[in-house]
Amino acid sequence: MLPGNYGFDWNAGHIVFLGAFYAVLAVVALTLAFALIRSWRKLLAGESEAIRWQTDFESLPAHDRACRHVLTGEFRERQCPHAFDCRECDTHPKLIERRPPPEVEAAEEDVCGMTFPLDRFYHRGHAWVRLEPDGTAIVGLDELGTRLLGRPDALVLPQPGARIHTNGTAFQMRRRDANVRVISPLDGEVVETGDAERSWYLRIRPDGNQGTAFQHLLHGAEIRPWIQREMERLQLALTAEGAAPALADGGVPVADIASSYPSADWDAICGEMFLQG
Repeated sequence: MLPGNYGFDWNAGHIVFLGAFYAVLAVVALTLAFALIRSWRKLLAGESEAIRWQTDFESLPAHDRACRHVLTGEFRERQCPHAFDCRECDTHPKLIERRPPPEVEAAEEDVCGMTFPLDRFYHRGHAWVRLEPDGTAIVGLDELGTRLLGRPDALVLPQPGARIHTNGTAFQMRRRDANVRVISPLDGEVVETGDAERSWYLRIRPDGNQGTAFQHLLHGAEIRPWIQREMERLQLALTAEGAAPALADGGVPVADIASSYPSADWDAICGEMFLQG
């Protein structure tokens, strides 16, 4: 009972109750205030992308947060504890050291009729990055991502001089009703922009050296099991939207998956595949 209510009396029991009640209110109010202050400071410091990525990552199903070492069979089951940023993981470099060197250095990996060149690194949000001789790196969209979006209706690229951050927004594309935020594979400064005709979208000057800047990205023998898992995810996403799997004869994805399913909720499908939470 609170003051002003019928039957309230200023006795010891009511005073203790009021003290506990208002103490709880004060704790809740202070917690909310500190949370708002921290969020506001992060926004002012340009960390909104990191906040959004953490939210998107945590909202992914557990199966989609599998550690990259599950893909290669080094773990039977393990969820990534670092939001796909292996640079923060103590386990990752130890496992990399144990891997035997590849017997033959192939030029590309063919998976389900799609080509994934092995001279580049891949982010699990379907962006790739390739280091150039001049020390810059170009960023593009892998073949599965390209087939998902086809030819985009609109493209939004950052201006030269802008900075992009790992797991933040690299660039944005629109296709039908889908607004896709392609996740950045690296930290760096944009020095040039491309387009679909050039098969890449950004040239950046990456932060750090190759040993650390690329450590969190998939490469080599990790590509095949990753894409095979991605094809399973795509089929599940299409099935959830009432569409049949977008595979041509022989299990190869059609060239423009979006055009093949005009009635599907493409925003939901792309959100699933491009790790939008």
